[in-house]
Amino acid sequence: MDGVRVRVASAYATFALLGVGIGASGVLLPAQLDDYGVDRSTLGLTFLTGAVGFVLGGAAAGPLLHRRGPRAVLAAAGVLFAVAALVTAAHPPFAGYALLQAVVGWASGVLESVLNAVLAALPRATTRLNRMHAFFGAGALLGPVGATRLLATAPWPTAWLVLGLAALPLVACYLVAFPARVPAASPARSTGLLGTALRHRGVLVATLLLVLYVGLEQSVGSWGFSYLVQARGHADAAAGYAVGAYWLGLTVGRFTISPVLARLGWTAVGLMTLCLTGVAVAAAALWSTPFPPVAGFALLGFALGPVFPTAIAVVPDLTGPRLAPTAMGVLNAGSSIGGGVLPWSAGALAQAAGVGTLLPFALALAVLQLVVWWPVARLVRSGPTGTV
Repeated sequence: MDGVRVRVASAYATFALLGVGIGASGVLLPAQLDDYGVDRSTLGLTFLTGAVGFVLGGAAAGPLLHRRGPRAVLAAAGVLFAVAALVTAAHPPFAGYALLQAVVGWASGVLESVLNAVLAALPRATTRLNRMHAFFGAGALLGPVGATRLLATAPWPTAWLVLGLAALPLVACYLVAFPARVPAASPARSTGLLGTALRHRGVLVATLLLVLYVGLEQSVGSWGFSYLVQARGHADAAAGYAVGAYWLGLTVGRFTISPVLARLGWTAVGLMTLCLTGVAVAAAALWSTPFPPVAGFALLGFALGPVFPTAIAVVPDLTGPRLAPTAMGVLNAGSSIGGGVLPWSAGALAQAAGVGTLLPFALALAVLQLVVWWPVARLVRSGPTGTV
């Protein structure tokens, strides 16, 4: 297997591992509540520390990549992730666990941002990025199943032991297959890249797009079950199947849409426009018609799936190759803000006006995505990475 294939395979495996961790976290919560003897709001602080770490990691990834190169940055982040996971497996006090989540978040933000940048520089970037993020979705689907089975025979820290040990072979792959330096980059030329990215109009607008995207994705995923049971009167089982179909549709969309459209000669801009339109249509249909919930949620997830990786794929055309890794880190960090603020807003709106507000809220975000996408599409230059 050549170096590029090892890079791509290890990137896919890394995203799958991170997805497993995210998927398993919800299953571990009840055991952690009982173990630490804290309430939900206190345990929720671990999500906050993890999110802060992720934002800081994403923001730091680009400058680190230019100064130290992919090999060193990925290996260091991988080791940090593994060490934090293994220390968590030793069952630290709650304060230590919360701090360790910040470390895990920082390492995850760096890993995701750097691997996005590495794959975006390869041929067929949009397809490869969609597949990589699809592996994240596959991991998120498998995580709850694995965690449930593990908790039947072992305490919750064992899950972190598994995650930490699984990260170590990936570190070896980073050291073997990834280049030591970013081509044509030097520490001197990397100075000020973060500030430049934060002043770049295209980067800011693309970050806003991903804030809206992740907010929509997480709002529907978090509140969809409550919406179907309380606002539509569906049975728990039917609502559960619909939410499962939503996440499955998102994963399948990432695996399939980009390769199919690539064969038809579509550009990344065309792919994004089609998917964003599909998201708005699916949200409107679910809200305004008696659409079967399983099919409707699956369709919504299917259309949503390629949006995040395709937005990452067009960044080199938006900024040029030198600024692209730092810009991707900014997009990655900004997206986590949407994943925190907008689902909370959806919950607050549901509390004030009823959970039936979820799909109008989702439709509003879908329309805003299309509005924000148009200036990004106009800024994207035509070129090799502009194709699927």
